[in-house]
Order: sequence, then C-alpha cells, then structure tokens
Amino acid sequence: MKNRRIFKLNFSLLGSNFVSMDIKGILFRILPALSLLLWLSAPAQAQSERVKDFNSNGWYMYFGDHKLNDKWGLHTEVQWRRHNILKDPQQLLIRTGINYDLTPSAMFTLGYGYIETHPYGDFPAAGTFPEHRIYQQLQLKNSVSRVGLMHRYRLEQRWIKPAGAETTTYLNRARYMLKATLPLIGTSIEAGEPFLAAYNEIFVGFGNNIQRNIFDQNRAYAALGYKFSNAATLELGYLNQIVQKANGTVFEHNHTLQVSLFYNLDFSKNN
Repeated sequence: MKNRRIFKLNFSLLGSNFVSMDIKGILFRILPALSLLLWLSAPAQAQSERVKDFNSNGWYMYFGDHKLNDKWGLHTEVQWRRHNILKDPQQLLIRTGINYDLTPSAMFTLGYGYIETHPYGDFPAAGTFPEHRIYQQLQLKNSVSRVGLMHRYRLEQRWIKPAGAETTTYLNRARYMLKATLPLIGTSIEAGEPFLAAYNEIFVGFGNNIQRNIFDQNRAYAALGYKFSNAATLELGYLNQIVQKANGTVFEHNHTLQVSLFYNLDFSKNN
C-alpha cells in the first residue's frame, strides 16, 4: 500500500525551492485561477442595470521594508491618491506593519492601516469618511529565468464609518497579487539599471456585510522602473482599476498614473 502524502511545510527548503510543500500547488495554481474566474464573472452581474463611471486619477506612493535584524523588520507606507491626476483629493492611505522573514523568499506581515476617502467621480460618497484596517499578509518570491515573481496574499479586516452614518460597518476582504519584474540590462536588476514591472491584483469581499459586491475590484498595472541603489527604487506606470461599488450596479473604471518610491533600509547592519 502506497504511503499517503500529507501536507507538509518545510521552511528550511523554502529558500532554494521557493515553497517545498504540497500546498504550493494550491497557492500558485488554484488561487490565481479562482481569482481570474471571479474577475471574469464580474461583468455578468446585473448587465441590464450596470453603470460605468470613468475617472482619471494619480497615485503618489512611498513603500519601505526596513530590516531590524535577521528575522524581524518594519513596514512603512504612505499613499497620496488624487482625482483628476493631481487637482482634487481622492484618498489618503497610511499603513505600517511588523515583518517576519520565514525564509529568504517568504515574509509574513501583520499590520494596521488608516484610510481617509474623499468624494469623487460621478457617483461620489456623501462625504469624507475614515477607515481603520488590520491586515495579515504572506509574500512569496521566486524567479523564472530573468523574470522575478512575487506572490502576495493578504487578508483585511476593515472598519468603515460612511459619512453621515451613526455606526461603523465591519467588512472582510481577501487580496491576491502576482507581480513580475524584468531587467532591461543583464540577467538581474542591479543598481543603476532600468527594468520593467507589471502586476495584477484581485480583491474579493466576504462575510455577513457583503451583499452585491463579492467581486470588489481588480487592478492591472505596467511600469518602467529604475533602481538607484540597493535601498532606493522608483517605478512610473499606468494602473487600470475596475471597482464594483457596494450597490453592485456602479462600476468605476479608473485610469491612474502611478508613481512609486521604494526605499528600504537595513538597520541590522548597525546591531
């Protein structure tokens, strides 16, 4: 009788083989396929009453992952999001977290975010409203030939108080991102060299307070990047964002200029 295989997590081999575990087949095959299926099924919802809202936005962002020692680190992030590219406010997002390196290619993050959203577009909110968010994240990296790949899985617990509301609404959301980078010079991205970047991220709502927008949004992105140093990288790109509003009938189609600065410090060298 053949031995039955059991799901196993072998983090000691994760760095060399990316994920040396049977669950890899679920994370890297089933979940992306499910995300694609959910995204493709969204246009079929409420075809007769679907309304499109087209917007032009600009997102200006800073991201930092700072090593404190061999295992622990700090995530810092600020996103200044504008409507009409730069003219009007859209959203302010501030996020932080504690990173833990499971292996050189796998990192877990637990963090908090504060988001302030302003009215914008043809179907604006009643007023500016806040959101408090807790999140858990697993980030996995590997490469295929010259292409670097990053898989990011994130769960979010969201507390939103719409403008004029007396109570706070609690929502759950899951996100999956697949990002690829390609050096334009050589076989890897080195300091002083340009590169190409692209990603797709799917957002899915779940839980008691999700009614008509299980499909929350999808983001497709392409950019030109430049690595200034081992610490600093800049990306300039275009983001196509499709957002299904809570009523299930209004779909935002947001064409977005995205400017991203990644600045990562290594404080472990000072210890």
